Amino acid sequence: MKKSETETVHGGLTVGEVAKRSGLAVSALHFYEAKGLILGWRNQANQRRYPYEVLRRVSLIKVAQRLGIPLASIQQALDALPRGRTPTAADWRRLASRWRDELTERIERLTLLRDRLGGCIGCGCLSLKECPLRNPHDELGSQGPGPRLLEPHS
Repeated sequence: MKKSETETVHGGLTVGEVAKRSGLAVSALHFYEAKGLILGWRNQANQRRYPYEVLRRVSLIKVAQRLGIPLASIQQALDALPRGRTPTAADWRRLASRWRDELTERIERLTLLRDRLGGCIGCGCLSLKECPLRNPHDELGSQGPGPRLLEPHS
């Protein structure tokens, strides 16, 4: 891994440098580190340092979160990427393919929600006892509380 001038001079990027370059709050970086999404170390002066490649990982986390991907899925994907080197284009393609099915399922559920939102709220939720369109005689109520038709495995 080729080190930047900042890494060479200072032995890594400070949390402030990562925050400034990534647009994230320092507290968010500490949270990501506590969750194992990014890794850092302490130098001899006990100051937090991060490798330059953390900027790519943080960017990926931000994009994935904007897409609505849960942190647990982000963690699994990042665990599949190499540590200690900048991920290659092939690494990113493998990572993206892991999320393809999840994103497709999310799009399908959101489309279903959008298309049914005006006339039906998913049946079985809120105060509705019956939905004559999707749940006549509250047939879905026997499956438990909450929406049933919009749940992926109901």
